[in-house]
Amino acid sequence: MLTVDFHRLNVAPGSKILDAGCGTGRHLFEAFRFEGAQVVGVDLNWEDLRKARYTLYTMGESGRGSWAVSRADATKLPFKDACFDLVICSEVLEHVPDNRAAVAELVRVLKPGKDLVVSVPRYLPERICWALSEEYHNEPGGHIRIYRKKEIRGLLEGAGLRCWGIHYKHGLHAPYWWLKCLVGHKNETNGFVNLYKKFLEWDIIEHPALTRGLEWVLNPLIAKSTVFYLRKG
Repeated sequence: MLTVDFHRLNVAPGSKILDAGCGTGRHLFEAFRFEGAQVVGVDLNWEDLRKARYTLYTMGESGRGSWAVSRADATKLPFKDACFDLVICSEVLEHVPDNRAAVAELVRVLKPGKDLVVSVPRYLPERICWALSEEYHNEPGGHIRIYRKKEIRGLLEGAGLRCWGIHYKHGLHAPYWWLKCLVGHKNETNGFVNLYKKFLEWDIIEHPALTRGLEWVLNPLIAKSTVFYLRKG
């Protein structure tokens, strides 16, 4: 499930791309499809990195480009200044206590004139999750803040970026998380929640026109994520 829309980005052959907070690698895998891409993923979760490494290793047999994954903190990235052509940071900043330091690092490693894409949970759907379940946001490593759009945009533009696009994603996913919070966000036995999960998995694989249209209607209202496209001056 991709949150970043790569069709909006001008990714040239051979681009060096960083996914900061890559998780199991969903955006890394898509970036690796670009001709000659040099993709780098960092995260703090060893198990997620192991899964990302395995899939990239399998994809790497095609010889399209190169990849590397490593354990690293977004507030202390182990890279030189201005070394990436594209930086992605999807669903990460809401977890990071020192979010200003993280943003400063993302900007530091990005080349001038190149793009940074940041996504965070949208305010209203996330606020509903917090209201329904304290455990949802109180677990270790969970969400420690909810951003309003104006707040996160101000944080990013204050770091020397220019926002050139905003869009919303995953309108079908917000109700799933509300249901999860109602029954216990780690409850894996609720039949209705599991049925909804299977529906979402089917939708991700099949991409039927009906649900694409439904999500297009829901995204402006209850999208799970807000995605910002920004350029370094």
